[in-house]
Amino acid sequence: MAASGEPLPPMLATSGDPPAGPGWAFEWKWDGVRAIVAAEAGGVQAWSRNLRPVLETYPELRQLGELVDRPVMVDGELVTLDTEGRPDFGRLQSRMHVQRPTTELLASTPVAFYVFDLLADRDADLTGLTYLERRERLAALGLAREPWLRTPPHYTDMAGGELLAIAGEHGLEGVVAKRLQSRYLPGRRSRDWIKTPLRQAQEVVIGGWVPGQGRRSGALGSLLLGVHDAQGALRYSGHVGTGFTDTALAQLQEQLERIETAVSPFAGAVPREYTRHARWVEPVLVGEVEHRQWTADGRLRHPSWRGLRPDRNPGEVVRV
Repeated sequence: MAASGEPLPPMLATSGDPPAGPGWAFEWKWDGVRAIVAAEAGGVQAWSRNLRPVLETYPELRQLGELVDRPVMVDGELVTLDTEGRPDFGRLQSRMHVQRPTTELLASTPVAFYVFDLLADRDADLTGLTYLERRERLAALGLAREPWLRTPPHYTDMAGGELLAIAGEHGLEGVVAKRLQSRYLPGRRSRDWIKTPLRQAQEVVIGGWVPGQGRRSGALGSLLLGVHDAQGALRYSGHVGTGFTDTALAQLQEQLERIETAVSPFAGAVPREYTRHARWVEPVLVGEVEHRQWTADGRLRHPSWRGLRPDRNPGEVVRV
């Protein structure tokens, strides 16, 4: 694979506690969306986690072509920052759904790209190299242009638990552990990468919605959510009615009304108090919620909406 060739689907991490012992590096877990970017002098291509072209959505990435003297392909995270320089997923939502952002939006909500892996260099496929070898070659590229482009550090001399505590103190999302001798496995979720978020997050498929009452009368009140079981069936997992801004509610309702269907997309029963007024939709939209825990009967406890995830494929959404 040449650096300017077809994109690779990103390698994915499994959830778990930070591993102990030698042989691991730790990185900060950034609260954004993944991007695979191929860049060479004068030309850039960019893709989301599900390999959808996103260069028009994030034109800031074009600057990467000014910083390389040869074709490369990198993996990283697109983030927006709050006033204290921390990634803010809520702010990123205003960019994720805009195919061609205006000059005003680019100025008010700029996106930064944090590069953490090098997949190809010139005509060389680097996925067979170890993590440590890839990071050394990435560092040698010197990819940095503050504030929009960074190559964040990795740590091999600190314990994962210690870094997780630091992440909590500074309002970061968590840490990711990566085995020093691991190869890059495109499109695969591997125990060679272990993510430990400070908050419990879950991707969900929207299967329907229920109109609201009171202030939300006639508008979207709550979403009916599902995840796929081991057999691939979409199972009802709960509902969420908090965490929305008024703007997000209006935009989401408009999207849902376009994909309404007469039949429930869920396999199995949905509680009657929701089916009575439910408006079913095709299970094509993926979102993310924060929650306290899973109940014994497979329901999300106290979920709060974080936003849509257009970079996710509905068929891949399972319980984590």
